[in-house]
Amino acid sequence: MRQSRKTQRLTVLVAGGAGFLGSHLCETLLNSGHRVICVDNFLTGRLENINAMIGRPRFRLIRQDVCQPVTVDEPVDRIFNMACAASPPRYQADPVHTTRTCVIGTLNLLELAVAKGARFLQASTSEVYGDPEQHPQNEDYLGHVNCTGPRACYDEGKRTAETLCFDYLRADRADIRVARIFNTYGPRMDPADGRIVSNLVMQALEKRPLTIFGDGRQSRSFCYVTDLVEGLLRLMEVDPNPRLPINLGNPGEFTILELASLVREMTGTRSTVTFLPLPQDDPRRRRPDITRAKTLLGWRPRVPLREGLLPTIAYFADQDDGMIEPITAAKSSVAGKAQNLSV
Repeated sequence: MRQSRKTQRLTVLVAGGAGFLGSHLCETLLNSGHRVICVDNFLTGRLENINAMIGRPRFRLIRQDVCQPVTVDEPVDRIFNMACAASPPRYQADPVHTTRTCVIGTLNLLELAVAKGARFLQASTSEVYGDPEQHPQNEDYLGHVNCTGPRACYDEGKRTAETLCFDYLRADRADIRVARIFNTYGPRMDPADGRIVSNLVMQALEKRPLTIFGDGRQSRSFCYVTDLVEGLLRLMEVDPNPRLPINLGNPGEFTILELASLVREMTGTRSTVTFLPLPQDDPRRRRPDITRAKTLLGWRPRVPLREGLLPTIAYFADQDDGMIEPITAAKSSVAGKAQNLSV
């Protein structure tokens, strides 16, 4: 399967474009010369993520919830569906709206893709695998998901969204691609979104105890945002259509205790560690098998966790009014290298 080499300028709609991933995607597309339409209701998206793009001639912002039909009065060539709260505290705060966003929102955007003849990429998630009994997780694994638990609004919502996408694809109604995104981190994460990287870094910067759920031996993989965006763009443009879901994530596996230790070292904090009960249905292990992405897209992540944490910690320190200096002079050359990888 070859990667498309098209160089024409496209009009790209990014739903959820003011969010963490969506804003990086919008910026990358703009810097590549494309016209970008950002659709966001700002439930979890943040205006500060896209402030630098507002006013640029090829950028347009539509404030709207995708649960309502999306109408655009111009041609659209590509649609990225990045809309939906992704952190457990945020998507569990209004679980019915989360399910509606995953299902009705995706359906509305699929209909827009049909009307415009646009290629469509669905941002799915590793949460479709639930608390997996297979490790690492490849795309043929059908998952181990509790459909009645507190995480089901997101897990099952995303699974249903995939169903819709592949039904539209099989019916030849639209050119659909599906990315299953694993844990991603980097600048522009919401400091209060409740995810493990933002939680630990902010607690370290503010010299609060680092909270770890369970015994900390559960594992995660962490993909830096620029790597993830590159994978999304490759999946959108690859020809022919893979017609299969594609895992995008970093196969490096770390326990939560290892991540906490690294954050403590890199921030220089003396914060202690506090252990709390593990939330219901929290996955014990998470690691992507990216064989399909490497084979079909020629993609693999390049940024190691330590290197990606440097600009991430610097970003959070700036959000926190620079309470402490997160990077020592001895690490400045590495920090410069990491900053060059930032969007």
